Amino acid sequence: MKFSTKEDIEAPIDAVFDMLCDFESFERAAMRRGAEVQRLDQFTKPAVGMKWQAVFEMRGKKREVEIEMVTFDRPTEMVFESRSSGLLGEMSFELVPLSRKRTRVMVTLEVKPLNLSSRLMIQSMKLAKSSLTAKYKLRVAEYANGMEERYRRDTASRA
Repeated sequence: MKFSTKEDIEAPIDAVFDMLCDFESFERAAMRRGAEVQRLDQFTKPAVGMKWQAVFEMRGKKREVEIEMVTFDRPTEMVFESRSSGLLGEMSFELVPLSRKRTRVMVTLEVKPLNLSSRLMIQSMKLAKSSLTAKYKLRVAEYANGMEERYRRDTASRA
């Protein structure tokens, strides 16, 4: 099952990419939502091979997922693979400069089942695909708006 969307952000490509590389803020956001997040690598700068382990509750069950950065091509692309007991996921961020101060971000999420129970879960998700797609697009749009605001705030404070 695949979800994708794109958003245009009023910020230069390097600034957008740097904000997407703020992994500590993603970790904190997941923890605020009740997840336990742990870095599994020792990298000090973003690089292929970065890994996280997350444990969270979903639908009344404890879920565990391992996430690894598999592509890092500054400033145009990042790809993450996630693996849990029944699902394999891939999330990619592709950035395209539209002008010096405007960037298009394409965000794609693909989830593949690894066993029968996951296949049934994906099948039920397909029945609700239109509402899930709408929620996905809304979350990405909200995050893109937040990035724009953060960029404006940062540039205003430097001026």
